Amino acid sequence: MKYSKLFITGCDKSTEWMLPWFIRNLTKHTKLPLMVFDFGMSPEVAQSVDAVPIKGQDKGWFKKPKAMIEGTKHAHKTCWLDTDCHVQGNIDGIFDLLEPNKLAMVEDVPWSKRRGEKWHNSGVVAFQDRPNVLDEWATAVAHNPDQGDQEVLHKLMREGMRRMIHITDLPRKYNTLRLDVQDGTAPADTVIMHWTGQKGKDIIRKMMNE
Repeated sequence: MKYSKLFITGCDKSTEWMLPWFIRNLTKHTKLPLMVFDFGMSPEVAQSVDAVPIKGQDKGWFKKPKAMIEGTKHAHKTCWLDTDCHVQGNIDGIFDLLEPNKLAMVEDVPWSKRRGEKWHNSGVVAFQDRPNVLDEWATAVAHNPDQGDQEVLHKLMREGMRRMIHITDLPRKYNTLRLDVQDGTAPADTVIMHWTGQKGKDIIRKMMNE
């Protein structure tokens, strides 16, 4: 069965503790299906969510582009969400903003300001069918692993018009970053709050314990 629209996520043993919180928030605001990918989860947790294994030697988040490619086999329109993304409202509208053969992402405004060039945040990535850049990204990650999948993609997009050709900007409400809140650049209509970094994980733990 191939879905029309599909949300996907993935995690390993170090991040699977956020999964129940993530799923609870997502399913509160959408009835669209979710597929979870196994990046090295505990067997019991993987089984509990019917996680799809992503094989290979890549570690942790370097499996993310592979999971996105796998997602395209199951849906016409796919949206990846990191497990530290706090869904706070209906996000189904993200699927109406996709362009053929492009990744739909939110500009990482805090990184753009700090580094003096445009960055996109890979915590939320939406696309229809299988954009060519997905395979390029997965290959680059496998051969030249860097600090993270976002950094690898950024390097691919730096030359010439590549960013404009391969990425379309999503409204920032679909991926508001913890640093946006810190910097005072957060939009007023946030529907996905992305609790990045260790400080973000501490906030998630606090929410889960309340």
